[in-house]
Amino acid sequence: MEVFFYGFMQRAFQASILISLIAPVLGLFLILRRQSLMADTLSHVSLAGVALGLLLGYDPTWINILVIVIAAIALEYLRKVYRTYSEISIAILMSGGMAVALVLMGLNDSGGTVSIQQFLFGSIVTISNQQVWMLLILTSIILVLYGIFRKPMYTLTFDEETAYTAGLPIQFMSLLFNILTGITIALIMPIVGALLVSAILIMPAAISIRLSKRFNGVIVIGIGVALTGMILGLLASYYIGTPPGASITLIYIAIFSLISVFK
Repeated sequence: MEVFFYGFMQRAFQASILISLIAPVLGLFLILRRQSLMADTLSHVSLAGVALGLLLGYDPTWINILVIVIAAIALEYLRKVYRTYSEISIAILMSGGMAVALVLMGLNDSGGTVSIQQFLFGSIVTISNQQVWMLLILTSIILVLYGIFRKPMYTLTFDEETAYTAGLPIQFMSLLFNILTGITIALIMPIVGALLVSAILIMPAAISIRLSKRFNGVIVIGIGVALTGMILGLLASYYIGTPPGASITLIYIAIFSLISVFK
């Protein structure tokens, strides 16, 4: 039992470190691009991917990644169609994804409710070696792409017309960002839960913005905030028995409240 405990807790801490490295990067760009709700939308769609995987009897993680990549592409397409009313694309995909998820869960009569609940609320016991390795690969890709596209993404975030005039591949960069955000959500959702996965991405960047006005400073501070919240939340989840996503989110809110008071 002790070996089992150390095994999944070790994987949980490894996953938290990797999540802490990429959450502030993605979260900051989501905030600056005014797409904070995109993470929430993709998390709702990811439930449809999980439900489809359980219904078909395949690994929900891989089916979820496929579904969420398609949703990320659709989100970018709808954002172009409704350029003036970008929130329409969010409303369409969020409601559509949840509707599909509920229908698929209704069709699945094989007793998969527990699995669905684990994806809804998160569970540190569900973290496998495969998920840790997938998170490691994803983290490496995001950090490398951030080093390459940091300045172009900065330009695209604040002035899309200037980025287009400068000849930057704005559609490719925006689509790639959506896809990477979607895959990140698909991988961390079993740990923190679909209902609060957007908070895990957004909160560290939102907190660090209060502490630094420099772009790189926000990301560095955000990594520290994310790591603190993830570790304390996972420890609270294990010892108190609370859902991991809820515990981590409450830690973030506590940090945000303290900083707001002292600021």
